[in-house]
Amino acid sequence: MDERDIAHLRRCLELARAARDGGNEPFGSLLVDGEGAVVAERMNTVGDGDVTGHPELALAAWASAHLTADERAAATLYTSCESCAMCAAGQYWAGVGRLVFALSGEELGAIVPADGPRVLRLSSRDVFAHGNASVQVDGPCWELTEEALGVFDGLWSGFAGSGTGY
Repeated sequence: MDERDIAHLRRCLELARAARDGGNEPFGSLLVDGEGAVVAERMNTVGDGDVTGHPELALAAWASAHLTADERAAATLYTSCESCAMCAAGQYWAGVGRLVFALSGEELGAIVPADGPRVLRLSSRDVFAHGNASVQVDGPCWELTEEALGVFDGLWSGFAGSGTGY
């Protein structure tokens, strides 16, 4: 992971904070082309009523609609937290060639309360390992662990169990 990767991950964390400020769980992602330019960014919209409103899945769909197969293969999906199984599968099917994340799904799972939102404990690496195409995975970014955990501070205190999950 290099300084450009870290800068993109910091932007993902900004998007995650904006999602939380907007009433959603704090997840943010961006898609970067093979030349290093940001081509799209999204934040979590699950709180808007669509339980599939994860930013990585939205970016996989965007990539499918707007980029060629070669462009998708050269692209990198950056995200504040490791993609869940649904989002990793979306990225796989879209053919996005690289995933970079700040916080691991395991680290996220460790802070979600037992009565908290649904968590599917399957890493993106495990999802990709079952396919016949390669996806490069880089993460977690240990340099950003505290910052990435910070966007969740106090989020689930008094959680009532909506079941929407991440």
